[in-house]
Amino acid sequence: MKKDCGQQWWKDARYGMFIHWGLYSHLAGSWKGREVSGIGEWIMKRLEIPVAEYESIAADFNPTAFDAEEYVGLAVDAGMKYLVITAKHHDGFAMYHSKCSPYNIVDATPFGRDPIAELAAACRKAGIKLCFYYSQAQDWHHPGGYGYGPVPDEEKDFRRYLDEKCLPQLKELLTQYGDIGLIWFDTPQIMSEAHSREVRDHVKSIQPDCIVSGRIGNQLGEYMSTGDNRIPLLPYDGDWEVPATLNDTWGFKENDHNWKSPESVLRLLLKINGRGGNYLLNVGPDPTGKIPASSADILREVGAFVKANGDAVYQTSVVWDYPYELESMFLTRRDYHLYLNFLDAPQNKLNFVLLNSTIKKATLLATGEELVFAQSYTPASRQHRVIVELPETLPFAVCNTVDLELEDRIPVFGTLDVL
Repeated sequence: MKKDCGQQWWKDARYGMFIHWGLYSHLAGSWKGREVSGIGEWIMKRLEIPVAEYESIAADFNPTAFDAEEYVGLAVDAGMKYLVITAKHHDGFAMYHSKCSPYNIVDATPFGRDPIAELAAACRKAGIKLCFYYSQAQDWHHPGGYGYGPVPDEEKDFRRYLDEKCLPQLKELLTQYGDIGLIWFDTPQIMSEAHSREVRDHVKSIQPDCIVSGRIGNQLGEYMSTGDNRIPLLPYDGDWEVPATLNDTWGFKENDHNWKSPESVLRLLLKINGRGGNYLLNVGPDPTGKIPASSADILREVGAFVKANGDAVYQTSVVWDYPYELESMFLTRRDYHLYLNFLDAPQNKLNFVLLNSTIKKATLLATGEELVFAQSYTPASRQHRVIVELPETLPFAVCNTVDLELEDRIPVFGTLDVL
């Protein structure tokens, strides 16, 4: 079923920042000398930390290096258009000042500030859409939440959890911080369709334009959220998003240094955009509240390309019909424009096949420099080809973009080559 979120800002954005931050960040992946396997934010569940012991972490959680302007500034530098932060993850700890549960960063920690309020102000100032992650089904701190203790989820009083915590906290998030772009729900577990619908309707009753993410459960989300770090093989006819990590975890782990390179991030961004999706890329602040320098460096390097070549990223549409998977070139488009985002160009030429549309002009997008090009067609092999001459020096080391202005609104491609 085709999904349509109904919000043009999200369709145009194409690139957003995910922030996984909570009590788990303070543990940095280890508890009493044991390192959690896999992702850091699941440490409470995977190392079976008792609720009371996990609660005690809050007394030492004092992320004084947190700076909302720095978070938002990094998103701007990266070329991202929206920011999704974990207001409450599965561990049940609220990263804002919740009135309905004292288990929150203002009341339970020496930090005593509401970082969400500070982020809301910084986002408004910078023109970044503020969005919230909220774990609507799992809550390892509330007896009615899925995943709590040893009691099977089928035996939980989930209604109690919805009434005491989930629905009231969603109301707080949607009434205390201004306009919210979307609520990013996650892991619906065994939620009934009626419960998923109730949560969705609750959001819409407070902020009708707030998008409900694909993981609300029971196919009731307004766009398709893929599996973590998973890209559909083919374009998807509807709105969709890939949530992804910069290393191997979401929440901070001090021993995880398996960072993606800027080239890898650009490959993923352009591949996802070319297939019509949004790329939601995660950072995990450390115990002090600082975004790791490795994350920031990668995002800023990618951001330099994105900001100089924004027409090839933002407000782009899916490239439907090109039949080849290209290793070093990714296609994006707008009306009357096809963008060739290339990683390398042997002998300073781009050799691109199967474009049937007539090219009116070719330019190097980052600089506006007009480029010499030639189009040809070989009847025997039914092969259309365009060769674009490139300058000896290109603006970026990793990736560059050629803008082909076309006579056709949507590019027309030929069939596969017969050689």
